[in-house]
Amino acid sequence: MKPTTPIAKGAVILAMAALIAIGMGLPGQAETNRVSASIYDATGAAVGSVKLNGESGGGVRVRVEVTGLPPGFHGFHIHSVGVCEAPFTTAGGHWNPAGQTHPSHAGDQPVLMVNADGTAEASFVSDRYEIAHLLDADGNAFIIHANPDNYANVYRYGTPDATTLATGDAGGRIACGVIQPGG
Repeated sequence: MKPTTPIAKGAVILAMAALIAIGMGLPGQAETNRVSASIYDATGAAVGSVKLNGESGGGVRVRVEVTGLPPGFHGFHIHSVGVCEAPFTTAGGHWNPAGQTHPSHAGDQPVLMVNADGTAEASFVSDRYEIAHLLDADGNAFIIHANPDNYANVYRYGTPDATTLATGDAGGRIACGVIQPGG
């Protein structure tokens, strides 16, 4: 039924505005409140995904699911360049737009625990960034590291060295996914 009265037309416009405001968008309209990343290992095999949604009360909900990774704890970060070419150094360092020290980089995420069967699932809300910040000019990428992140709390030489302060000693990069709009 096509609205013909000014009141009916106004109701349709208000409903459409409400959908946009809560992030649902209109058919064919790009999602501005969601991003995702398909995660690949160094051989190019798909190992999982990360999905991010803006929360209505603020913050960003992050959901990660991966398979086929080595069991144990792994550093999990957003890196500053949206390029994933093995060994994934193309993704740059931790995403850190405010110039903070580790573990206060915007890209520092909770450590990812991979089960004995190689699977991991995690979900958390971060208030360190907004969805729009993840789609800057250079893009961004999620990296899963070989080692756990010590959040610069474990000092190998008595005082924090540059590697500990920059990376939390998370080690090599074993999986990567470029953050893309939608999801």
